[in-house]
Amino acid sequence: MAKAKHSMIRVLDEPRSVGFYQKAFGLEIADRLDFDSFTLVYLSNREADFEVELTINKGRTEPYALGDGYGHIAFSVDDLDAEHARFEAAGFAPRKIVEFNRDGALLARFFFVEDPDGYKIEVLQRQGRFR
Repeated sequence: MAKAKHSMIRVLDEPRSVGFYQKAFGLEIADRLDFDSFTLVYLSNREADFEVELTINKGRTEPYALGDGYGHIAFSVDDLDAEHARFEAAGFAPRKIVEFNRDGALLARFFFVEDPDGYKIEVLQRQGRFR
């Protein structure tokens, strides 16, 4: 059976992006591989084996065009309201909390935030299928 390992995104400013993911989601550098033309930084935490891979192309100065194909990555948290308040206090500008209901039952509570490069990240309340 296949096992998801990481999701890669290209970023311009390594320290800024690493700092965001550390402060926002508690991700720490699991590995950093430096090559002649690019650097790979793998971020993870104790909650899961899945990693976020940051790719930094050396010499790149223009922001990446995210296009209309990228969706988002999602993280689940124990207390969505507390995380939303923490994100606001940190200056991350989270969007408002949204509730999705289906057949009269709560399916999901979540908000979105963007990282320094504009990638969308969904923050979900841990419940139901989003444990």
